[in-house]
Amino acid sequence: MGQDRVQLALPWPASGAGLDFGSTQGFLVSEKFDGVRAVWDGQTLRFRSGRALAAPDWFVRALPRTPLDGELWLARGQFDRLSGTVRRQVPDDAAWREVQYLLFDLPEFEAGLGQTFAQRASRLQALAAESACPWLKAVEQSPVPDVLALAERLRRVVGQGGEGLVLHRADALWQSGRSGAVFKLKPEPDEEGRVLAHLPGEGRFKGQTGALLVEGPGGVRFALGTGLTAAQRRKPPALGAWVTYRYQSLTPSGLPRFARFLRVREAE
Repeated sequence: MGQDRVQLALPWPASGAGLDFGSTQGFLVSEKFDGVRAVWDGQTLRFRSGRALAAPDWFVRALPRTPLDGELWLARGQFDRLSGTVRRQVPDDAAWREVQYLLFDLPEFEAGLGQTFAQRASRLQALAAESACPWLKAVEQSPVPDVLALAERLRRVVGQGGEGLVLHRADALWQSGRSGAVFKLKPEPDEEGRVLAHLPGEGRFKGQTGALLVEGPGGVRFALGTGLTAAQRRKPPALGAWVTYRYQSLTPSGLPRFARFLRVREAE
């Protein structure tokens, strides 16, 4: 199981420097949680890359036999603390007691029944209720009547410290990778790219890394320098590492405008 075996979200279409909300008809909307993706195959909890995740025995024993797809999460603004907890090779039991597993879909081997997303979301609600685990929760999915309601919901979530929203087509069947079935909507979209090279700095950055040559979705390549700390310029992310960056919009050729480095995606 790798990135090609999980369902990934596309950025909600942007127009210019703003957001073009388009039509919300046929979509179910939820908050986008800034956590760590985790897929349960009925026996093993894994990162989205497929690598096994070292969770405490009590955590995995309480999960249903049904395969699940979701996000390990602590709270808004707590990504770094969560990441440190779930990536430990020897789990910290006390730290894991704070972790929630937020369910947002049934993966391929369960969704092969031909269920729409609306049907899968309903089944997740039932599974979470049956488990009686306070830390196992189905993400709330609800329609929004129009673009004004969507904009207001985005404003409210972000104002409370949230990342943004996710929009699922209610009638969509499960499919791996990126498709028109799932979208993410943020005031500033973000994406992941692979580091291809370290570009030398000039001026005050002479002798350090001036920017990272990054390959983003679709094979687009660009220099990513804004957002790097002094320490990261002295010791940049390794070649081949995946990094997350934010940007304002895309050029007609697909290049991100005003891209800035956010963080390294830890190896999974």
